[in-house]
Amino acid sequence: MLIPAVEDGIEKLLRTTLPLPTEQGDVSFEAPSSTWSASVNRLTVNLFLFGVSRSPQPPRVQERRQGPDGRTQRRFALPMVQLSYLVSAWAGSVRDEHALLGDVLTRLLAHPVVPAEHVAAPLDSSVQLALGGDDATRPREVWSGIGGHLKASFVLNATVAADAYPWQTAPTAVEGVEPALSRLPGNGS
Repeated sequence: MLIPAVEDGIEKLLRTTLPLPTEQGDVSFEAPSSTWSASVNRLTVNLFLFGVSRSPQPPRVQERRQGPDGRTQRRFALPMVQLSYLVSAWAGSVRDEHALLGDVLTRLLAHPVVPAEHVAAPLDSSVQLALGGDDATRPREVWSGIGGHLKASFVLNATVAADAYPWQTAPTAVEGVEPALSRLPGNGS
C-alpha cells in the first residue's frame, strides 16, 4: 500500500497544480518503453518507478500510543525508503513536451513535501520530494534499460517511512526501586 499511496499523492499534486484534468491529459506510471510510447495520444506526464532503496535519512522514531485495550504500545523505528522516478513529458511536439516537463519540474520544486490532503491512505510520515542527482542514476541508463529512446527527463526521489514493524505492547514502566536485604543461607545467625 505504501507505493500506491505515494503515487496517488504525487498524481493529485500534479493534477491540482498544473492543472491537468483527466479530460485533458494523463499521469502515467507505466514503463515508457517504445510499445507504451506508441500508444500515447494525449498530453501525458510519465513517472516511471525504476528504483526502490533505503534512504540515507535516519529511521523515523514512532511515539508510543495507547492500544485498543488501553495499554501502551511501541514499535521499532521505521526505515525511510527512497522511491526513484524517471519523470518525462509526452505531447504532440518536442517544444510542447519541454514546456510540460518544465511545468512539472517547477511544481515539484515548489512542493518539497506532498501536501497531506493529496495522500488518501494514512502513511507514517510525510512524503518528501527532491530532485535526484546524476551521481547514482543517469537517466540515459534508465532509458536504454527499458528500450526507450532518450528524451528530456529528470529523476524525482520520493522519501517516506515504511510501515515495516507492528505495534507491540510496551513493558510496564518501572516507577521506582526499593532496596531489600536478606540473609544469605549458611551465614550463621
